[in-house]
Amino acid sequence: MDVQDSIWGYFFISPWILGFLAFTAFPIVFSLYISFCNWKVGDAPQFIGLQNYFTIFGQAEDRRLLFISLWNTFYYTILSVPLGMIGSVVIALLMNQEWKSVKVLRTIFYLPSVIAGVAAAAIWMLLFNPEFGLLNYALSLLHIPGPFWLGDPKWTKPALILMSLWGVGGNMVIYLAGLQGIPRQLYEAAEMDGASAWQKFWNVTIPMLTPVIFFNLIMNIVWSFQIFTQVYVISGASANDIGRPANSTLVLVAYIYKKAFADNMMGYGSALAWILFIIVLVVTLLQFTFSRKWVYYEGELRK
Repeated sequence: MDVQDSIWGYFFISPWILGFLAFTAFPIVFSLYISFCNWKVGDAPQFIGLQNYFTIFGQAEDRRLLFISLWNTFYYTILSVPLGMIGSVVIALLMNQEWKSVKVLRTIFYLPSVIAGVAAAAIWMLLFNPEFGLLNYALSLLHIPGPFWLGDPKWTKPALILMSLWGVGGNMVIYLAGLQGIPRQLYEAAEMDGASAWQKFWNVTIPMLTPVIFFNLIMNIVWSFQIFTQVYVISGASANDIGRPANSTLVLVAYIYKKAFADNMMGYGSALAWILFIIVLVVTLLQFTFSRKWVYYEGELRK
């Protein structure tokens, strides 16, 4: 490739390069800078060094709210991610069968994952309504008293976890692609050795599916740490009320939003955002480290 071809290549991708620099690279660098500043929108940033970070970890009330938001975020991640992955794998296995209506069923399971987050949260608010919600009505048929769900601090996080299962169809499609990429010869060889259905699943399907499982695990954990829309909607779409009741839904991104936009503390909010980035980075690096012991690539189990 000569110089002229390179110039034309960069010319054609220049819209993407400009967009990346303006809407991704610059905001990242700017947020890092203002995390060391005291900045309110409308005023000039004042450089204060590490004071925002000292305040976050040094002031008792700030530290308390940070730990509450971290606890809520980890609670949501630890429960929603495994449940979502197990549910999507089970559905993918069912949708991998040769049924006449399987294509229609795949579409039905996938559709919820493309519905806008605000609309999905609004639908779930109706389902969780303690007076006329479908969930409490179903429980009443079983003579079980329904909880107050979004109004009870003990039930708000379980409600958010149930809401997260709404989008398992997105992961189902990825698992389905992985299942259909497993060579049929491996199952035939296992059958010749007398393997049962469970043994074929555990010794053939799961090892061959581990790269897909690993990919979904990484993405789902990153997404779960960034949960915001559902919390914002159930809080009444109000920055001041976000996290209610009793801070039981105050996840870390919601806390960042509250500090940055409700309290107009952009530097403080940016510092919180970089704390979130470091946490996600560490968790992701740990996953890559441990993946060497269980992710199966190209015919051999990485050790």
